[in-house]
Amino acid sequence: MNEQLVVYLFREAFYTMLLVSSPMLVLSLVVGLVIAVFQAATSIQEITLTFVPKIIVVAIVAVLTLPWMMGIMVSFTMTVFNQIPGLGH
Repeated sequence: MNEQLVVYLFREAFYTMLLVSSPMLVLSLVVGLVIAVFQAATSIQEITLTFVPKIIVVAIVAVLTLPWMMGIMVSFTMTVFNQIPGLGH
């Protein structure tokens, strides 16, 4: 196994991780920002007000995007598994 293959695998793994997690992270960020603005406007400083909606949104997004996420992860896994026979040479 040479350095180029290791760098390629790490780059692809990192890209896949970012691609799969980005919908949940972006929507969690948006919901947190909206709630922060709401809290600043109304002077409500309840700590659970920020966490519960974000958890609900992340769960809904995870369920809705699960087929897409699985497709991305299966594609990456198949790419890695297809490269295993060539590692012995």
